Amino acid sequence: MSFLADTRAGYNAIAGDYVEMVKGELAPPVDRGLLTAFAEIVRAGGGAVADRADGRSAGRGPVVEVGCGPGRITAHLHGLGVDIFGIDLSPRMVAIARETYPGLWFEEGSMTALDLPDGGLAGLVSWYSLIHIPPEHRPGVLAEFHRVLAPGGHLLLAFQVGDEPVSYTEAFGHQVSLVFHRLSPDGIAGLLRRAGFTVSVQMLREQGEREKTPQACLLARKPA
Repeated sequence: MSFLADTRAGYNAIAGDYVEMVKGELAPPVDRGLLTAFAEIVRAGGGAVADRADGRSAGRGPVVEVGCGPGRITAHLHGLGVDIFGIDLSPRMVAIARETYPGLWFEEGSMTALDLPDGGLAGLVSWYSLIHIPPEHRPGVLAEFHRVLAPGGHLLLAFQVGDEPVSYTEAFGHQVSLVFHRLSPDGIAGLLRRAGFTVSVQMLREQGEREKTPQACLLARKPA
């Protein structure tokens, strides 16, 4: 799929500059609060599964961040006691994440076809990564999220809110072809329900000082 190739190439090109831009930043306090709530919910046992076949202890079940980029959110959730690993489309981003957080596991992969077993995860985080998925592919991606989560597992999404996509042909002095889809919280909630999820939290906040649009976070659960 061409959008995957374009997204991979774009983030490979800007990886170093992107990391410098976000250095020392994580998320606004409200967003961090929802990350903390997600960590507490997962640690409490939503979607208990057996240990992973690759030898990493699952505890109450592993969690994956898809589209993890340089690993900031993965590392933050790990610090909150979550057994988590990261997957990203960009090999350069994965390399930076591995170098920055050598104690954590990061691998290459696409959210459109996760190389993970059915029902093996207690949680899945997509923190500003669904924004690169065109509308016609979103139902398939959410179905993939549903597939890899264990019954009772939790899904956390964050994204920019809006109606029109924004395209970039240049970023940080590099030629790219990146599309950022601004999404509707109600629309994504509807897609989640159609994919088999129960939506428990739908948070909308106004844009911050460095943000161009309102932002949304959704928390959903695969029924047990």
